[in-house]
Amino acid sequence: MARRPSLAETVGAGRRAARVSAAAAAGFYPAAYLLDQPVTAVYALFTPIAFGVLSPVPGPGRRRAATVLRAWPAAAVLTVAGTALAVDTWSAVAGMLVVAFVLTFGAVCGPRLAGTVPGLELFYILACFPPFAPDTLPQRLTGVAVGGAALVLCEVAVFPDPPDPPYRARIADTLGLADRVARSLVRGGSPGAVSAGRLRAAGRGLRFSQQPFGSRPTGAGRTDRALAQAGSATRRLVDQLAALTEMLPVSADLASQELLRGVAAACAETADALRRARPGTGPERIEEMIAQFRASRDGPPDARVPRSHRVLLWQSTVLTVAVSAVTVRTAVDLAFGGRRPVYGLPREQFWYARTPTVRLFLVRLAGNLTRRSVVFQNALRSACGLALARLVAGSLDLSHGFWVLLTVLTLGRTTAVATWSAVRAAVVGTLAGALVAGLLLIGAGEATGVYACLLVPMMLIAFAVGPLEGPAWAQGLFTLVVSTAFAQIAPVTWRLAEMRVVDVLTGSAVGLLCGVLAWPFGARAETRRSMAALLRAAAPVVRATTAAATGGGPVDGGGAADGAAARAVRLTLHRLRMAEGSYAQYRTEPSARPHPHRRPHGPGPGPGLGVGLMRGPGRGHGRPGGKGSARGTEPDYLATLNFASRVLVGAYWLPRTDRSPDLPPAALRWARDVAEEAEAAVVRAADFPPGGIRFRPKPPPAPAPDTPPQVLSLLADVEVWLGALAADLRTGTGHPDAPGAAPVSTGTKAPVTGSP
Repeated sequence: MARRPSLAETVGAGRRAARVSAAAAAGFYPAAYLLDQPVTAVYALFTPIAFGVLSPVPGPGRRRAATVLRAWPAAAVLTVAGTALAVDTWSAVAGMLVVAFVLTFGAVCGPRLAGTVPGLELFYILACFPPFAPDTLPQRLTGVAVGGAALVLCEVAVFPDPPDPPYRARIADTLGLADRVARSLVRGGSPGAVSAGRLRAAGRGLRFSQQPFGSRPTGAGRTDRALAQAGSATRRLVDQLAALTEMLPVSADLASQELLRGVAAACAETADALRRARPGTGPERIEEMIAQFRASRDGPPDARVPRSHRVLLWQSTVLTVAVSAVTVRTAVDLAFGGRRPVYGLPREQFWYARTPTVRLFLVRLAGNLTRRSVVFQNALRSACGLALARLVAGSLDLSHGFWVLLTVLTLGRTTAVATWSAVRAAVVGTLAGALVAGLLLIGAGEATGVYACLLVPMMLIAFAVGPLEGPAWAQGLFTLVVSTAFAQIAPVTWRLAEMRVVDVLTGSAVGLLCGVLAWPFGARAETRRSMAALLRAAAPVVRATTAAATGGGPVDGGGAADGAAARAVRLTLHRLRMAEGSYAQYRTEPSARPHPHRRPHGPGPGPGLGVGLMRGPGRGHGRPGGKGSARGTEPDYLATLNFASRVLVGAYWLPRTDRSPDLPPAALRWARDVAEEAEAAVVRAADFPPGGIRFRPKPPPAPAPDTPPQVLSLLADVEVWLGALAADLRTGTGHPDAPGAAPVSTGTKAPVTGSP
């Protein structure tokens, strides 16, 4: 049963409908009745509809108004291009193919651009249909300008929506909670399960799926990249801190207490910088404390202070919390401090710090210019569908043929099943709307005053009810709107409603054809494929990182091995972005249902990139995908993303020592064997075998009495990291004992991370 809209959604839809209706009326009536310019009236009517209804422009009123102002030049250019290419059908089709692909693919650069894509395409669609009348271009541009200006004013002045909390404020609140819990640990308290639950809940609240669309930092620019990294590192910090609260506290560990005190101070200062939207004082202080902690936990080289295994694991977990705090602090400074160098930190982790803005956008575009990218797939599918619709409408010489393309634009989905569902509902709604419109046109005849009085109430109802109730209501009510609008511009008969039905049926057929021929199953298969590719790319990174950390491989000082290992890290990061995009689309598709018996695992994926027009119809909550296991447990793709994120974090930070201590032969053999075992397990996991992967790394060998403290600390760091990877891997592949699984040696739940 479909979920009913909430009161907040209903009120929001009513406000939006009032703004769009007021803007459309403000431009339409003067142009149609005072100036007697029907072309201007049409464009003044459809401009607010394009940017206010068809395009989900995100953000509060002022931000939406600014977005419309920035999009107006592009709307004018597309209007000019459509007017010029309307000279014949084939030129209009070629233009539609290029415009649709460029706009839809370019939407990957940020949510604001993604929100305006359908509306911008509508300007080309309106202008590229006959008659070829370049002499009307001034009237068309005037209508676009008037309608855009009216919408900008209405967005600011007519029932403005309250602003959504910015993402940085949510990060700041979560860091405030981390500050309080860390201080409690410093005082020797045991926060326990209550604080652990609050920390994990706060981390889940930072998922992009939990944020309003307009506040998600998914753009390609430096600020959005840095805020996204700050959010994922904050999720990792609170989850690791939650794991720390569940461990038995270690008394008289002054080194850990001092570092936790520094973590608390860093969280408080970073939260303050986020609330003020200004760069902080930098991560230098917490970095110094990490260096001091590394030295003080081991003691002088000649010291032989015995530490239990539990103390070693506690200290290693505290170190992971501090590393996450450094990442958050640095990312926040980059978000508000602009292009600046990052000294002493992993260059790969903050690669965008000194990269020019233009190159950042080019990197995002180039990274998705592959047929394995769902962004590329949806752009190609949208472009082909709209171009085919333009060809059909032009070849059949359909009256009001732009309705055919508008149908494809609004009903396209990422799966054939979802498209059929939307089309079926839209056809029923259009038939009902056409019947009512036909009766209205027959009854009112040429009484223009009747249509003038009905237009605004119909727009209010259509734009308020349609987005909430689905395609049937949307298409039916919009049929009434366009019928009453066009009846005021030129004499019409009941056959206008008939034309509307024919055009919608034609557009529906084209949309279904594209849905069946082009990637009919949406992101399901691509998500599984991208997750498998991600695991295969991450497998050699696990072994290379372990070797570099234990002295078995070269270290470049930046956190990753040279040569092949560094290339593997970059490939893993690229595969992670592709997998995140596929998973983000998969969550929106109707086949993605929550598993009835699975507890949500960890934070959501990284930046959910916009997938253009062919978006899913519902608010999917995601579910584990792929084939079921022998015991009914399915793979958890979210845990797979978390696994890859943790691999990258380890590659950036684990080898960051001046020189790895000389490990005893037994410890070196353990590191080599467990790394090879982990790599083999990850490769097996890429096939998502039934029953999942049962991988638990064996603990390091018992140390000899004269083992240096640095060796014990290093082995504990590697053990904690590999144990956490194993827990993610078991969950990601759907192993039966995965829920609640933890590293064998810690006895605690492994901290769940987000994207690096």
